[in-house]
Amino acid sequence: MLALQGQRRRSTACRRRPIGPLRSVLGSGLLTALVALPMHAAETPWSRIPDVSPGQPAAIGGPSNGCIDGAEALPSTGPGFVSIRRHRNRYYGHPQTIRLVRDLGRAMHQRNGRYIMIGDLAQPRGGRMSSSHVSHQNGLDVDIWLALADSPAEAIRATPEQRDPPSMLTPNKLALHERFGPDQLFLLQAAAQDPAVDRILVNPGIKRALCQQENDAHWLRKLRPWWGHDAHMHVRLKCPPDSPHCRAQSPVPMGSGCGSELAWWFSLEARSPTRASSRKPKARPQPPAQCQVLLSGR
Repeated sequence: MLALQGQRRRSTACRRRPIGPLRSVLGSGLLTALVALPMHAAETPWSRIPDVSPGQPAAIGGPSNGCIDGAEALPSTGPGFVSIRRHRNRYYGHPQTIRLVRDLGRAMHQRNGRYIMIGDLAQPRGGRMSSSHVSHQNGLDVDIWLALADSPAEAIRATPEQRDPPSMLTPNKLALHERFGPDQLFLLQAAAQDPAVDRILVNPGIKRALCQQENDAHWLRKLRPWWGHDAHMHVRLKCPPDSPHCRAQSPVPMGSGCGSELAWWFSLEARSPTRASSRKPKARPQPPAQCQVLLSGR
């Protein structure tokens, strides 16, 4: 599956974006939630739950309005991976998400003996977080930093809460930095070629550079442009067969995504900020009924 040949960083500037391009990246439900996301959210009932539910593993709802039953905890470290910032208690996910992390870590370790650094997955029962994310709610999201570490101890030292690993783009965000090399390409390609992966959010600058470098390779289709994401990739899995109440996003469009859709992200319209006060806050959607059961049964 993984055989190959060969920040909490977030944009705080609000952008004016046509609905069409964004819906193809995120889906309409997540788009609405992102527009309504406050910069500093209060603690939520879900963030107060310290333990997983005892049910069979199942992703429920969507990435921005869901939860997870029977979540599995990602170990603090394993062959080729290390989980960072575990004090957040956001290292839980569907078994398929945990399997993906293990597979990617093992592949990287076999390649060069180094470690991938794993950021947030989901809370013990998923649900809305108190900070940093509007998604990561149903156990199918995981943030993976593109910088590598030589050891678990080095990864922990290099990633305190106040400092993210370095960007993979030059300061103008228009070209790959020299620190982006074959290992980063390997990691992105390995994740994109996993059949369980639905999409991977990366900075538009990374996507464009890889489109130019890889000649519209088919695996680039899963790389979806989104602001920020210049130091890490946000991997989202498809709804698993064991999760009938999981809500899938709109399918990723066919093709490599290297044409006019990508070019829009570098247009004046895409890069022009709009006043946050001009947008009316959106009502938060009602969580799925199955999530209410998980929340009340804590």
